[in-house]
Amino acid sequence: MRILVLGVGNILLTDEAIGVHVVEALEQRYHLPDYVGVMDGGTAGMELLDSMAGLDHLIIADAIVTTKSAPGTIKVLRDDEVPALFTNKISPHQLGLSDVLSALRFTGEFPRKLTLIGVIPESLEPEIGMTETLKAAVEPALQQVLAALRESGVEAILKEPAYV
Repeated sequence: MRILVLGVGNILLTDEAIGVHVVEALEQRYHLPDYVGVMDGGTAGMELLDSMAGLDHLIIADAIVTTKSAPGTIKVLRDDEVPALFTNKISPHQLGLSDVLSALRFTGEFPRKLTLIGVIPESLEPEIGMTETLKAAVEPALQQVLAALRESGVEAILKEPAYV
């Protein structure tokens, strides 16, 4: 079994950084089995092709743009819902992810299971640091990532707090 939790986003564009912050929290707070990878994909596109090929489950954390929901809202999309939504621009860097997913489908290496944990941003202005709305969304988004892992039989184990 091969599973990848991929956080994507641009830390220079306010709330676009949400995916990166979610995977950082996952890595810092939980132990995962060796077959579960955690990656900060940044704004990479086709460079992620090899990492995403032939997975049993790909879980993506990202900012998604939609006019239908309030900032901080978390949307969980599965399997064919994810590439289908790329026909509407849902992520500021969606072209890269859309291209990678299309290439994986073309080569027959599309993940057996695909989950997108998307968070509606409040701001995409050029600035380092997320809005308070999206800072508050990191934990609920992380819980959705953990739920997606459980769907694949993975139980993340909370790390013991470090005492100084």
